[in-house]
Amino acid sequence: MPDYRERLWPTPWIYVVTLLLVPASILVLAPVSLPAGIATGILLYAATVGTLTLTAPVIEVRDGRLHAGRAEISLAHVGEAVGADTAAARVERGTGLDARAYLVIRGWVQPVVRVPITDPTDPAPYWLLSTRRPDELAAAINRSRRPGGAVGAA
Repeated sequence: MPDYRERLWPTPWIYVVTLLLVPASILVLAPVSLPAGIATGILLYAATVGTLTLTAPVIEVRDGRLHAGRAEISLAHVGEAVGADTAAARVERGTGLDARAYLVIRGWVQPVVRVPITDPTDPAPYWLLSTRRPDELAAAINRSRRPGGAVGAA
């Protein structure tokens, strides 16, 4: 059982906004064929919703490892994780961002957690992860990376 697991699903307003693909397709294709415009709009919307849903990354702390999207790292190679919300998260994603950092961020999820990488062979100085529960994720990482913690350092 994971110490922490979260899928970064798009927020409902993303699905509502992508509905604008339907009238846009109708507007573009109506001079050619109204039914083709409607069908194209519906297909584009379905493809967009499917892509957003299927590509939503998972952040997970399990068995002494941190999984973020397609990447994973042993918690023995990470430092103290720190959560950031509101203004601090904006700085982390903006002016405070290191171009070498590994990012799993989504625009519709404001809070982030910064996880320093202590492995000297890793080119990324830290991971920056979007999360709706930054305090819980940081606590799960910090608890699991300590010897004698929930999982212990691997």
